[in-house]
Amino acid sequence: MAAAPSGVNRVGKRAILVVDHGSRRAEANGTLFSFIELLKQQVPSGTVIHGAHMEMAPPDIPEGFQRCVEDGAQHVTVVPYFLAPGKHSTKDIPTMAAESAARYPGVTFAVTPPLGVHQKIAEVVLERVRSAEDAASEASAAL
Repeated sequence: MAAAPSGVNRVGKRAILVVDHGSRRAEANGTLFSFIELLKQQVPSGTVIHGAHMEMAPPDIPEGFQRCVEDGAQHVTVVPYFLAPGKHSTKDIPTMAAESAARYPGVTFAVTPPLGVHQKIAEVVLERVRSAEDAASEASAAL
């Protein structure tokens, strides 16, 4: 028996929907889609990945979920792009995802925990600290 193609298993084609808070600032909203492009480079070609904002800017969660389904997803994994397990990532986003999924009989969904405490996030924080310290050293050397 042949293995299912990447992105497909017993529930059919899968999608990832990454959800951030959303902002009035276009630059902040654009960051999510820059992250989506980075994520797409790290998964098999054809993997369905979309982004959505919880509030304040389009696309919202129902629209992001719809895009996943339109791209053939039978299961959508919703990823809150948040660090801490606050109200938005533990209540609001799961509720909005459930309401969105209810519009598509036969489509299942899951919501991951927020990014939380993770070694890779600690590495990124330390990388940012080193960059800031290097920039400060360069700026004071230029004086």
